[in-house]
Amino acid sequence: MQAILAAFIYLAAFLAVILAVHGVTQVMFASTDLKLRTNRRLALLAGGMDPQEVYRTLVRRSLRPTRFGSLPFYDRWCMQCRQAGIEGDPSHILLWTGCGTILLWLLATVVVRAGSFTGVILDSVVTLLASAIICGMAAWFWISRKRAKRMRLLEEQMPLGLDVVTRALRAGHPVISAVQLAGNELGDPIGSEFGVIVDETTYGSEFREALTNFARRTGSEDAHFFAVSVSIQSETGGNLAEILEGLATVIRARAMLAKRVKALSSEGRASAVLLTIMPVAMISFMMLTHPEFYTTKFSDPIFWPTVGIIGIVYLIGWLMIHRIINFRY
Repeated sequence: MQAILAAFIYLAAFLAVILAVHGVTQVMFASTDLKLRTNRRLALLAGGMDPQEVYRTLVRRSLRPTRFGSLPFYDRWCMQCRQAGIEGDPSHILLWTGCGTILLWLLATVVVRAGSFTGVILDSVVTLLASAIICGMAAWFWISRKRAKRMRLLEEQMPLGLDVVTRALRAGHPVISAVQLAGNELGDPIGSEFGVIVDETTYGSEFREALTNFARRTGSEDAHFFAVSVSIQSETGGNLAEILEGLATVIRARAMLAKRVKALSSEGRASAVLLTIMPVAMISFMMLTHPEFYTTKFSDPIFWPTVGIIGIVYLIGWLMIHRIINFRY
């Protein structure tokens, strides 16, 4: 009797371990699948946020006026931050950059010593300019890297999104339902962008206008191709599924060609980055740590013409390098 009871206990323990392992693996795979499939738009909606507020959050449109809203460059700055996928108000980045500039300037002012009052004023102005250049370059480099990474991911996901739309169209779904299906199934950034297209159409915009806003908002050439293809098809007619299938093939071929071009021009790109950033970085560092190296030369009559000539030569060199390493394909 005891042997039978012990065997039953061992069997129950074995089954309990199997069920526990199965439950843990199901939870792990379910959370991993949810993480891979969920995009930011769906996460905000699942969190209970109002759909209109989600739309304003994703497209960076606020009902309240911002402190920088009247400046001409602010819209372009917001677009750059939007294309980089940066969350929050873009004005906060400007404020943090300004705070970093002031802190770096104060640190340099404490370290730098000047002999006269005039020397202190000139050194402070030079160090303030150098601090602004260094902090501005750091913010620009950070945003550019995030924008390039998000743009690359968007262009990699674009053919997959078009494939989902194409299959949905062939299954009989309307085009807006097909886009919504792709937005619900794909991750960021393409999933949230397709969801915004559906939201704009729901709130009264035409589908072609929503696609145009999508192309302008992302800044991707593939998104422009998508918008133009749908616009032409809506005016001239034709099989939209075949058009999108051909567009997906073209986008994949362009992506393959782009990777090949970047691989062949990688050495030139690295040299271009080094030759472009290094002079500005070195001059800014010298202005920050040894401003008297420049302030003592301000009274020299040949100093400012030399600065102007160097600036013109630097600009010409930058344009030539930019033309050499950027290819049209």
